[in-house]
Amino acid sequence: MEVALLALVVRFDIRDEESAVRFDELTERAVEQIQAKEPGTLLYATHKVVGEPLARVFYEVYADDAAFQAHETAEHVTAFHAAKNPLLVSHRVEFLSPAATKGLSV
Repeated sequence: MEVALLALVVRFDIRDEESAVRFDELTERAVEQIQAKEPGTLLYATHKVVGEPLARVFYEVYADDAAFQAHETAEHVTAFHAAKNPLLVSHRVEFLSPAATKGLSV
């Protein structure tokens, strides 16, 4: 059975150091809920950016569009978005199309 993966990368630019601490706390709680409640979320990796203490990057892979939609509408994700938005200067979402890959079945 072929899986239609959906992947994306999100970059967050955070206002200040205090906001970064709060953002990281929110992220930790959200990821705990994603792990517990989202079987269609295959990978949800959050990263700090080396040399940019106010930047974060998330790499997300979903089994399909339905899994992504379930993620986006989950209560823990909508609460994360509402709480994180005031902490940010900007964010950017890039949807990805699988190409040559190691570690993911496409």
